Amino acid sequence: MCTSRDDVRILDGGLCTDLEANGYQLQGDALWGSGLLKTNPEAVKQAHLRFLRCGADVISTATYQASIQGFVQQLGLGVEESTMLLQRGVHLAKEAVSEYQATQKRSERRPTTVAGSLGPYGAFLLDFSEYTGNYVDGMSEEELMAWQRPKVEALLAAGVDVLAFDTIPSQREAAAMARLLREFPEASAWLSFSCKDSMHTSHGEPILQAADSGRICGEQLLGIGVNCCSPHLVTGLLDALADAPKHWRRVVYPNSGEVWCPQQGLMERKGSRSLISYSKEWRDLGATWIGGCCRVTPQDIRDLRETLLPLAPAP
Repeated sequence: MCTSRDDVRILDGGLCTDLEANGYQLQGDALWGSGLLKTNPEAVKQAHLRFLRCGADVISTATYQASIQGFVQQLGLGVEESTMLLQRGVHLAKEAVSEYQATQKRSERRPTTVAGSLGPYGAFLLDFSEYTGNYVDGMSEEELMAWQRPKVEALLAAGVDVLAFDTIPSQREAAAMARLLREFPEASAWLSFSCKDSMHTSHGEPILQAADSGRICGEQLLGIGVNCCSPHLVTGLLDALADAPKHWRRVVYPNSGEVWCPQQGLMERKGSRSLISYSKEWRDLGATWIGGCCRVTPQDIRDLRETLLPLAPAP
């Protein structure tokens, strides 16, 4: 399955990576970048703008780590205030799009999509279990749906363009999110998995089997894909998804590829290649929405766009 230039859209990169690069200390913060929705919303909007200026067509809201329960527990807010704070994530992204478009000539304005980022239940647990999915062994689909439902309701009420179920580590959580999406028939979404190798979700299911959970959504499911894994895994994962329905966009936004060593911090993977160097390969395998996750910067997104969508030479 080969993708044409006209099909490709560029996603943004690591929002929190960019915020930290601009002086905001987020490590150790239980809310990660979503806490800035309350304490410094302008910083969030400016981060969105930096990705837009570098060529992103799709920007994700600063709500991956956010939840009603998280805001209640960490900020001492009520449910109504927490809901409004979630919605602020959508409003800030839309404001950034409007401000960016206002600086562009009408003929040069690109269609821009605001994706409502919905992290998995494991992100709320603050124990990195979004990269194992072990918590689903003790949870029902109904419990997973009940936890995510208020966040979905809030983002849709704020007018988000598409829902992004990010970093899903297991088939059970994917099935729960697919069932939840059906409760909102006017909404559309993509499902993106965290994966432990080039064939399996973090919890261990074959990626194609997990992705098939989305079939119940019909046309509501716009795409399937992977995120926050190393770039070197993506080609194999796209191959493994080759038999998934062709009308689903293939969505890929890996991290920058370093490995975490407790004693030394982030270290470059031996023999690693950059996200940019793989991008044409992914496009040729059918990926249409391509971007980055943790430690992928606005400059990386600029380089990605220039690689996949180079400007035509002047006549």
